[in-house]
Amino acid sequence: MNKTIKILPEHLANKIAAGEVIQRPSSAVKELIENSLDAYSKSIKLIIKDGGKELIQVVDDGDGMCADDAVVAFHRHATSKIETYEDLEAIKTLGFRGEALSSIAAVSQVELRTRREIDTVGLKVRFDGGKESQIVQDACPQGTSVTMRNLFFNTPARRNFLKSKSTEYRHIYDVVQRCALSYPDVGFQFYSDDEMILNLRGSELSDRLKDVFGEAHFQTLMPVTSDKESVSISGYIGQPQFARRGKAEQYLFLKDISSAKISITRFIRHTSICLKKDLFRFL
Repeated sequence: MNKTIKILPEHLANKIAAGEVIQRPSSAVKELIENSLDAYSKSIKLIIKDGGKELIQVVDDGDGMCADDAVVAFHRHATSKIETYEDLEAIKTLGFRGEALSSIAAVSQVELRTRREIDTVGLKVRFDGGKESQIVQDACPQGTSVTMRNLFFNTPARRNFLKSKSTEYRHIYDVVQRCALSYPDVGFQFYSDDEMILNLRGSELSDRLKDVFGEAHFQTLMPVTSDKESVSISGYIGQPQFARRGKAEQYLFLKDISSAKISITRFIRHTSICLKKDLFRFL
């Protein structure tokens, strides 16, 4: 009897899984920046070339990793965020599945350099298409630098699916902008093809909005706050005369819902009602 269902080889399964997590350059940028934010970084630098297809590098000044963690971090489902089901119910970080570095390493050529504050020397780890190729000590600053080159070099069909340089750049810019708005206290630098696109210092939300959208746009916004029993809302809303069709410039960030007693759906509905009430109050 001939079997038709077979277990996929590990290297092939990893590439398929990687394609689900890393769909385009902006997916990798999002995962790496979120890792940096989870590491309590106060300054994050992003460098890309050719819309992220040739190069993506994220450098932070966060906690860094020890030698053992730097290697294990590239394994699938390797994470420091959860150990039990109870941990899963109390997630407060951006990432927790432990798939980002594994997926990135499976479809690109990756170099990680990292050092903790307590260490005198750091570590450099290289992966080529998911295969570990080098582990050496390295003199590097505190924090972590992840450099990935030639995204999807070993999966040509998926690489051909990528859009033009300008399209992939716009997706990356949107990721950086959203991260910068949700973490105004963190400094962001963004370089594309050796050109500085953004240079944002850590600041208050009002200053971050001015830096991202410009002073003129900021003057059209109004601050809004609403404190209810189960949720607290703060931010800025636009005046009706400046409204636009679509939701391209609508941003909603959930900072901490671990202690909330409402579902996400109800939270969003509740947020919408509160914002409408406060808008009418300000008008």
